[in-house]
Amino acid sequence: MAGGSRQGFSWAVAAGANAALAAVSAKLFSSAFFKYGLVLFFNATMWGCYVNSLKALSSLQATVTNFATNFLSSGLAGYFLFKEPLPSQWFAGAVLIVIGVIILSKSNTERKPSHH
Repeated sequence: MAGGSRQGFSWAVAAGANAALAAVSAKLFSSAFFKYGLVLFFNATMWGCYVNSLKALSSLQATVTNFATNFLSSGLAGYFLFKEPLPSQWFAGAVLIVIGVIILSKSNTERKPSHH
């Protein structure tokens, strides 16, 4: 995996993590001002990371990696922070999503040239 591609995937993972943090903030904090402030902050950060990921990856790779990270992070945060159950179907879906992201990361779908 090229350095630009690796960096692109890092940006996409950061975007997904920030999207999950926005959701967690909305559920975790009771102060409306604090809650909405954090949701706006994490969403703005997510979009910045996502745009950076698009500079190095195909839109498909960036979007799927962002989604997968958001899905996994949100599910695990729900389980650990809010004691929400994770049924076996969730884990089966998570494994399939991760396999899909790995396959996409190895694919040559419209890779963008690395800018140094």
